[in-house]
Amino acid sequence: MKIAVLGTGEVGRTLATRLAGLDHQVTMGSRTADNAAAKEWAEGNAGAHGTFADAAADADLVVNATGGLVSLAVLTAAGAENLRGKVVVDVSNALDFSEGFPPKIVAPDGVSVAEQLQRAFPEARVVKTLNTMNNAVMVDPSRVPGHHNVFLSGDDAEAKAEVSALLQAFGWADDQILDLGDLTSARSVEQLVGLWVRLYGLLGTGDFNFAVMG
Repeated sequence: MKIAVLGTGEVGRTLATRLAGLDHQVTMGSRTADNAAAKEWAEGNAGAHGTFADAAADADLVVNATGGLVSLAVLTAAGAENLRGKVVVDVSNALDFSEGFPPKIVAPDGVSVAEQLQRAFPEARVVKTLNTMNNAVMVDPSRVPGHHNVFLSGDDAEAKAEVSALLQAFGWADDQILDLGDLTSARSVEQLVGLWVRLYGLLGTGDFNFAVMG
């Protein structure tokens, strides 16, 4: 597929590198066409780079790997016409570090980032996933031994099936992928990040994840 990864931070670069390694045509999007981090990534991974709109325009699938506090502005810059009908994989978390650690989780009126994006771009097909773990675990679940889970939320069953296939290509087994239902369920996984942050501070490593046992 042609995949746009919006965001040049550690999460964006990790996801883009893994996707390129799976032979997808990846374009990294940023605010400006000459972003140094995006250019460096593209040169090292046989990829492309450009503005958010450049990346999204020709993509079959769009990954939002930006901070949740700016995600709505980023997708607005990408352009509604460039998101129409496309799966938008939202891995963001709206964390406010303005008062230090631990960060506050920003959820206006209790609504998740994923829902805000879906409401703003109703013709896109937003799927929330991968936001409850370290970026290294996102693309290599074997870093955490034993059974653990990745969650899916979304209103479009076909979009979730497409994202599930992508997760399996990353190494997630079918029984590790839990479909939580419609996009309102993204509220719970975005709030779960508060616990993840606390555990990271306690454990001193990001190589852990949540497991649902029963």
